[in-house]
Formats: sequence, structure tokens, C-alpha cells
Amino acid sequence: MSNYQRDTCRLCQSKNLEVVLSLEPTPLCDAYVLAERLKEVQETYPLDLYLCRDCGYVHLTYVVDPENIYTDYLYVTTSSMGLADHFQLYSKEVLRRLNPISDSLIIDLGSNDGTLLSFFKKQGMRVLGIEPAREIATKTTNLGVETLPEFFTSEMADKIEEKYGFAKIITINNLFANIDDLDDTVEGVCKLLSPDGVFVMESSYLGDMIKNMVFDFIYHEHLSYFSVKPLLKFLDRFNMELIDVQRVPTKGGSLRYYIQKNGGPRAVSAFVDEMVVYENDHRLDLVETYETFSNEINARKSDLTNMISKLQKEGKTFAGFGGSATTTTLMYHFDLCDKIEYIVDDNPAKHNTYSPGCHIPVLSSEEIYERKPGYVIMFAWRYFEPITKKHQRFLDQGGHFIVPLPELEVI
Repeated sequence: MSNYQRDTCRLCQSKNLEVVLSLEPTPLCDAYVLAERLKEVQETYPLDLYLCRDCGYVHLTYVVDPENIYTDYLYVTTSSMGLADHFQLYSKEVLRRLNPISDSLIIDLGSNDGTLLSFFKKQGMRVLGIEPAREIATKTTNLGVETLPEFFTSEMADKIEEKYGFAKIITINNLFANIDDLDDTVEGVCKLLSPDGVFVMESSYLGDMIKNMVFDFIYHEHLSYFSVKPLLKFLDRFNMELIDVQRVPTKGGSLRYYIQKNGGPRAVSAFVDEMVVYENDHRLDLVETYETFSNEINARKSDLTNMISKLQKEGKTFAGFGGSATTTTLMYHFDLCDKIEYIVDDNPAKHNTYSPGCHIPVLSSEEIYERKPGYVIMFAWRYFEPITKKHQRFLDQGGHFIVPLPELEVI
């Protein structure tokens, strides 16, 4: 497929859609490039959030061809601060709740470098990963976690079931939101899941995104911004039911959804209804909620722009901290491309690359001690506490960190 603009709701197929948040168009958020590719123009794409007025689902309608994003994907789980520890706890919690017998098959869709599956494997489970990033899939298989280097489809599910059998648990983490054809994915899950099996889906939560000002988590990979109410209606179409929901702190606030086939052996938790009440109280399906959110985002932009302008007049220089996907959304919407001299990052894989579109160099975090910028804007603001702790020496030497969200703060 090529890039396209869809005109129907991804969950209920309604055409009753309304734009509720328009961010600055950006290139692909994680398309950091090497020096030899600096002359290539990186195209920008619309970044408009739509609300389905019929089912309350919030999503991007502009779809970038996933082949352009994932086939040569660079991101690995272990590069995200704290995510490996999160997946270790995740594996224990899922096994505690679902209690599968030893050697049960667990399949992870979008398994990346196999971090989660490796923890399940250590606890006596049979595991299989599905990961379209070919290089990552091959490397993971060679390290002992079998991983198929393909996009998951319902057609592929038939072949997997024939070779490996039914899965007791199918997981998908921070990827369900990245899929355009969710119908096909859920059809595939239904084919692969044993009658008493559970589909566990973890994804950033729309309610927390708004509450915690995590708007920079909006980018082209993330097509969906899920909440409970629209998912209940969607799952019902496939004779599946949401049996429990668990709040988790990753990605600025996420939910872990436990889903079984209708009539499965597990009772529905009261927490599902509690989440529906929460969403009604916080009006997640009303346009006015997003107008308020948009105004708050632009107020933060204005505060930061005014601060930078004042400091520039005093001759201060600026760097950024964090060469991640969220950095691209933040830099473009806050108009920071021409204000930052360089970005530093603790991840060596990002060193000596250039940021998407703006082409700002990404260097080792040690450079802030050599170059001594007056101010470092914390693009990785959700991790500002561990970062400032690690780089206390920068502050001791007279440097300043600017934390742009959720409220502007200078450290």
C-alpha cells in the first residue's frame, strides 16, 4: 500500500468524524538519518487527530505505509529507559493472573527484540514472536527467541496455528495503536487463541494522555488513541469481551486490557465498568474536551517560546536532551528547529545521527560538559528525574534544564 487518508472510523466504520486537534505536520518521528543522507528531503505528513462522533474513538486518519516505517526499524525495547524492567514485571503479573500450565504457547505480536518473550520463556513457557523489522527479528531468533520476520495478518494466523498450535496467551504491547486494519488483526487473534485463551493488549491511554499533557506521544506510528468505551463496541463485533483493565505507568499512562472470547471461563471485572464511568465523567467523547486540550498545549508553547526569546536576547545557547520519537512532535509543534544547536542522548545508537526533518545533530550526553550550553531543553521530559539525577554535574557546573511539560519549569 501507499500513504492514504481514510475517511471512516477505524473501529466502527462510521464517516461521522471531526478534527479535534491539529498539530504541525512532521516527518516520520523516528527517521533519524546519518550524515550521508542529509541532502535527502524528508517529507512531512499531516498530524490531525479525529474524533468519531458515533463511537468516541480518537485517531489519526492519515496513514503512512507501514513498510516505510517498520521494515528497517531501528528502535529496540532495551533502548527505552525502564522498559525491560516493566516487561519483567508484566510477564510475572500476566502469568499470576492467567495461570497457564507449563509449556503453554505465548505469542507476542510486534515482539521487537524479544524482551517480553524472554521473560515468559524463563518461566517455562513456549514462545513465538512476530516482528516485521527483519534485522531485529533475525537477531532475536539467533539469541534464542524464535521470531517470524513478518507483519501479522489473519491469513498468517492460519499458518501459525497449523505449525505451532493454539496460543493460551497472545500479547501486543504499544503496537495495537499502530495498526490501520484492526479488523484483520483481531480476526487473526481469534483464529490463534485457544477457547480459554486471553488476548492481552497494552497501549497508551487517551485519558492519561490528556490529563498528563503527553501530546508529544501523537505521531504517525500511533494511529489510535484508545479508551475503553469504543473498544467495548469494537470487540463485540468479533464475539470478544473485555474482562479486565489494569492501569500501568508506561508511556505517560497506559492501560493493559485482558480480552477473551465471549463465554470464556473468566468473569468480567468491576473495573471495566469503573473505567466507563471515568470516561463519561471526563467527557472523552466530546469535542469540547479536545478544544481545552489544544488550548493548554498552545499555552505551554507560548510560555516556552517567550522564555527562549528572552534568554536568546541575553546571549544564551540551547541544546536538547533526548533523541526519541516524541522529540519530533515536540520540536515541530513548539517551533524549536531553529532554536536548538544540537541534541544529546544517553543512547549510543542515536549518536552521530540527525533529527528528522530539522537535521539537528544528535551527540553523546557527555557533550553538555564539553560544550557547556546555557540551557538544555528536556525533550525526554517524562524522564527528567532520572536524567537530572544522572547529570547532576551539569547543574553543579551552572547549567540549566528546561522541562517544557506538563508545566514549564527551569531546573
